[in-house]
Amino acid sequence: MISPILTVPRERPTESGALAEALEGGAVLMFPDLDFPFSDFEQRFTDRPFADGKAKNVNIRGEAAHLRGAAGTPEEQEALRQVLIRYRQFARALVDRYLPEYTRAVTLAGTSYRPFDVDRRKLSWRRDDTRLHVDAFPSNPIGEKRILRVFRNINPDGQPRRWRVGEDFGSMAEKFLPRLPGYSPLSARLMAALRITKARRSEYDHLMLHLHDALKQDEAYQASAPQANVEFYPGQTWVTFSDLVMHGAMGGRYMLEQTAYLPVSAQAHPDKSPQRILAHKLGRTLQ
Repeated sequence: MISPILTVPRERPTESGALAEALEGGAVLMFPDLDFPFSDFEQRFTDRPFADGKAKNVNIRGEAAHLRGAAGTPEEQEALRQVLIRYRQFARALVDRYLPEYTRAVTLAGTSYRPFDVDRRKLSWRRDDTRLHVDAFPSNPIGEKRILRVFRNINPDGQPRRWRVGEDFGSMAEKFLPRLPGYSPLSARLMAALRITKARRSEYDHLMLHLHDALKQDEAYQASAPQANVEFYPGQTWVTFSDLVMHGAMGGRYMLEQTAYLPVSAQAHPDKSPQRILAHKLGRTLQ
């Protein structure tokens, strides 16, 4: 089954827990009419990229919300920082209103401004985000947390953000798990001690990183796997667990993105998490 796109109008009443259930089942929630206005001064951030070009996005992290990767005058950079702070608040408000089951447990991480089109240079397969993949962070193990992401298209010219989405996580895992190398707790402890990783890489983190790579490297799977093209238009906001939903970014400029973490234990159905799906497929508890 291909990951479904579920449209959620702003004022539509939903049964309690229905949206969280859909997310945990592998859906992408699309909100077509949530407000996030720009001031006249802020409109410039969608007229040209205010990025230094050294990275693929501009972002803020932590309570201090230090801005990284931005271009422009000091006044413009501060205004962009305030846009990202406001978007972080917008994402928090979205969770509070539409996913209240997660409110007490979710923590917000980085917030980014993405003014560039999808990078179509001849990148290595590992860095090519047009290929179907699930999200995993090499230096930042997440263990028993989920990756929840809130995106918004802010393109001023009507250009959609184009994605493709793949088959359900369990079906994909059955194909790729037999190929993955074994986990070494000793290696994980060593990488943490040497600060190669910010914490000890769990077996789950190990498997997800190798799934990410195996998926991207497999040209035949990329071409023939069940998949569908999706377009998200300016003013639309979409939310998904990007560690569960296979996706590839195919095009589109000017987007905002918020990453959040949710403990597996805070899910309505922890058994639907990739952590538990992988354990079930392997027939044992992960290390």
